[in-house]
Amino acid sequence: MKVADVRSALLDWYDAHARALPWRTPPGAGGRPDPYRVWLSEVMLQQTTTAHAAPYFAAFTSRWPTVADLAAAADGDVMAAWAGLGYYARARNMLAGARAVVRDHGGVFPDTEAALLTLRGVGAYTAAAVAAIAFGRAANVVDGNVERVMARLFAVETAVPAARPELKRLAAMFVTDNRPGDWAQALMDLGATVCRPKSPLCNHCPVAFACEGLKTGAPERYPLKTKKAERPHRRGVAWVLRDNYDRVALVRRPDKGLLGGMLGLPTSDWSEAPDATPPVAADWQDAGAVEHVFTHFSLTLTVRVARGAGDDWIWTEEAEALAGLPTVFAKALISSSRS
Repeated sequence: MKVADVRSALLDWYDAHARALPWRTPPGAGGRPDPYRVWLSEVMLQQTTTAHAAPYFAAFTSRWPTVADLAAAADGDVMAAWAGLGYYARARNMLAGARAVVRDHGGVFPDTEAALLTLRGVGAYTAAAVAAIAFGRAANVVDGNVERVMARLFAVETAVPAARPELKRLAAMFVTDNRPGDWAQALMDLGATVCRPKSPLCNHCPVAFACEGLKTGAPERYPLKTKKAERPHRRGVAWVLRDNYDRVALVRRPDKGLLGGMLGLPTSDWSEAPDATPPVAADWQDAGAVEHVFTHFSLTLTVRVARGAGDDWIWTEEAEALAGLPTVFAKALISSSRS
């Protein structure tokens, strides 16, 4: 395979077909994108799709247009704005990273992979992406899309995750000082729009001429994958307590752990056999159950409702609660309203 030919063909394709994304500077437009916007988009995209992340990105950059603005934001405001993007530890790390940029770097993002890696929550992929896209560094940016492209280009017969070091080595062959940011984004776009996980559009692929996977007649077979372990299932109880003004009782969850630092409904533990002791004596009534899937486990959450009062709660109007609660609690609150 001639690496230079693949690079040239893919960059030509990217110049003509680059996705228009709110955090990007289009190829040929001159200049580089704001590192803050690149970093923010990469954090948001770690566990969600471009289409899902885009409105969140627009909301965040409208409300907090600079890294200094985000660093000065209240934790609760950022967590509430993050609701629906999943894995709240990323939001906490993002906020800590913004504050480190302001505190330790004078509000200016560091421009090397090594320095970016010192920011909380920034791993190898995010550091490489920001270095390449925002600062033009020759960094090897490898995400799931890039792994898939490399696995097919070279017909890699090792299954992931064991194949990842080899896939990263193969991707590094293409990295040069010539348009490193565009190259990284071209690979991402190719994987997202043409070299798709299922039904790849090989007839539209600018590098099909070099694809060993296509030559096998079954490019969709790559990358080979090790069978995933079954996701464990847990159970729990959510208690929806309303006062005489129809406000809902919320609690602030501990900073550490799942949904840490977020407002939520009082709940039992989430396990195979949860402790279903109510948080307060009341006439609790069943209000159905909701299902939710987290990254590492699925959850059946039984919902119980009652009327009550007390000073130990954060009493919140129901509409406000629904707008700011993590999805699992919003589901439970909606279920309680139907009972």
